[in-house]
Amino acid sequence: MNILQISSASSFGGGERYVADLTNSLTARGHNVFAALRPRSPLIRHLNLPPERIFTVRLRNALDVPSAYELERLVRKQRIEVVHAHMARDYSLASYAARRNPQTKFIATRHVLFQLSRLHRHTLSRATRVIAVSAAVAKELRSQRILDERQIAIIPNGIDVDRFARACVESHNDYALVGSIGELRTLKRHDDFIRAAAVIASRFPEARFVLAGVDTTDSGEVRRQLETLVADLGLKERFSFLGWVDDAERLLCEMDVFVSASETESFGLAIVEAMAAGTAVVATETEGAREVIDDRKTGLLVPIGDVERIAESVSELLKDSEKRHDLATRAREAANARFSLKRMVDEIEKVYLATDNTE
Repeated sequence: MNILQISSASSFGGGERYVADLTNSLTARGHNVFAALRPRSPLIRHLNLPPERIFTVRLRNALDVPSAYELERLVRKQRIEVVHAHMARDYSLASYAARRNPQTKFIATRHVLFQLSRLHRHTLSRATRVIAVSAAVAKELRSQRILDERQIAIIPNGIDVDRFARACVESHNDYALVGSIGELRTLKRHDDFIRAAAVIASRFPEARFVLAGVDTTDSGEVRRQLETLVADLGLKERFSFLGWVDDAERLLCEMDVFVSASETESFGLAIVEAMAAGTAVVATETEGAREVIDDRKTGLLVPIGDVERIAESVSELLKDSEKRHDLATRAREAANARFSLKRMVDEIEKVYLATDNTE
């Protein structure tokens, strides 16, 4: 099939990992995959595509008419059969390009739980299929009453579990390592993780803490606030900000406990990656985390915003290595069974190949 992936992302996070893994997997399966990206997109270096299949388009916003025309011409010239958009501001542009080519399907993936604008709601109503990355996302889509039930396909995120298996070899630090990975955004509540770290540090003098992720704000204010909090709590010698890390799987393998303190997760990709790495997880009870984790079996769930419970749960795992190992082993087995990249791509491929078109 001739497939066009569209993403206007200017930073690289879970949604962009999804696009990269999907694109590379479809290419490996013999599909002709093209990508339309913003100039200087962070996705470019993650795609196994020849340069002639990567097109730079402004993709400034949902009303970027020149970009819509450019995408329409690209779809027609390359005889694209499936246009797949991944960000809300790209939905209308992708929809236009597909509608101008009647044999082309418009597929959208919804990665987040936020309410759609009136424009996006109108655009998605015309989609052949809308892929929800979790049951929670599907529930939110249904609540907005813009889609027919048959338009919604729930396909949970998948990860390259083999990549984590290859990365994780037996290694032992002479200290306990507790960490988190995620963009430095207020919704991630990394400040709760840092406050919990202060409690844990008072109980485990050997413990060290790491936070990987970038501040995507222009001012860098979020990182400065977090660094100030670390200093105020006396953690500067024991807490490290790593910024962007290319080999997140190795970092996860080195952690004894992974913490997700977020107040909202549509799926929780970093949680699943930690599980695949065989790392014990403590996560707040977001919609996504509840779908991914079987509490007390494949991870520990705690109330959102409860710093003391985060600290207590991490401490419970640090002081009991057997419990930590058992939890991590079951987590890895669950990740391999439920969240493999192959399963995700198989299901998306079936959506692409379905003959019916809603429009």
